[in-house]
Amino acid sequence: MLGDKNAVATVAVKDIKAARTFYEGKLGLKVAEGEQPSVLTFKTGGATLLVYESQYAGTNKATAATWPVGADIESLVQALEARGVAFEHYDFPGMARQGDLHVAGGMKVAWFKDPDGNIHSLINR
Repeated sequence: MLGDKNAVATVAVKDIKAARTFYEGKLGLKVAEGEQPSVLTFKTGGATLLVYESQYAGTNKATAATWPVGADIESLVQALEARGVAFEHYDFPGMARQGDLHVAGGMKVAWFKDPDGNIHSLINR
């Protein structure tokens, strides 16, 4: 049924203008067609990220969207830091920290938050 359909990551924000500044200016995403006053759709690779205004913005305490970036993870973390993105540090059993990267075996992950506290991650897959 849904196995051959694309899913869309959906993130609630308090201020759509501030979100646009973050997602465009800091993350480098481009707004797709069909922009609405309180909803933005961003293209991100072959996927879509839907950002909308909601009173529940930032209440999710888990990762909202993950970008599988492959071997470029270290350079992308540095580039995002240069644009003002701050990375989160967590204590996970079995994971070691190498700067802003969390490493377990061959897996490397870096987490950051948008202005509303929505958690996003980069992974080297």
